[in-house]
Amino acid sequence: MTNSKLIDDIILSPNNSGLRNEKITKIAIHHAAGIIKGRDLAKIFLPRQRQASSNYMIGSDGLIVLGVDEKNRAWTTSSSWCDNRAITIEVGNSTRDPSWEVSDFVLNRLIDLVTDICRRNNIYPCTYTGNKNGVLQKHEWYANTNCPGPYLGNKFSFIASEVNKRLEKDYKENLYRVRKSFNDKKSQKGAFRSIDNAKKCADRYRLRVFDEGGNEVYPRENLKSIDTLAREVIRGDWGNGNERKKRLTDAGYDYYGVQRRVNKILS
Repeated sequence: MTNSKLIDDIILSPNNSGLRNEKITKIAIHHAAGIIKGRDLAKIFLPRQRQASSNYMIGSDGLIVLGVDEKNRAWTTSSSWCDNRAITIEVGNSTRDPSWEVSDFVLNRLIDLVTDICRRNNIYPCTYTGNKNGVLQKHEWYANTNCPGPYLGNKFSFIASEVNKRLEKDYKENLYRVRKSFNDKKSQKGAFRSIDNAKKCADRYRLRVFDEGGNEVYPRENLKSIDTLAREVIRGDWGNGNERKKRLTDAGYDYYGVQRRVNKILS
């Protein structure tokens, strides 16, 4: 498990529970309730008597500081359930009570950081559901507080949307799809960034794994060679015309590659 490369400094707090006992699936965004620089915000959590911490701090100056390694559970939301699952982020404000606004610059830095966290922890989509079921979490759901404040709290849907715009291209370009054949979209049982997860799904449903180019990447060992298929086609084993094309494609084979080999053999 890694930390974000977006950080400008590391000021580690002793206030944490060590290794978290749950997979990272949440991101809890808090506001600092003050106009404060990143390093100063991190230093607030250095005294042990503070009994609080956060994985990351983003100051009003836009500096991102690591306070607790991502692998460890910070003490941020007053909830062990949330803190064990969430990367927590404290965000410095640009105005004070009652709106507790955040500058556009800091908001963009926050979106950068949330995107990076999602990307490295395979979180997609980044959801805000208005309750604990989504990825983005609010402190006020776990404690008697108005954190993350009215301004930042109203930005959660926007944050999720902006993060997903950035993640969408990554996931579209690198998904492994589990299907009967690449063209049979209705048979799809899942799409995964991890080839290992795609293989597990394929084994469970006895299907194939295809990359974005439509190439079958698993299970390769069960495929017949182009030459073998071409000779079967010549024998008439795969039918004629559109029937042949459909049967070969549904079986996960490259129809055009087979046909080229047929033409070469017959020429």
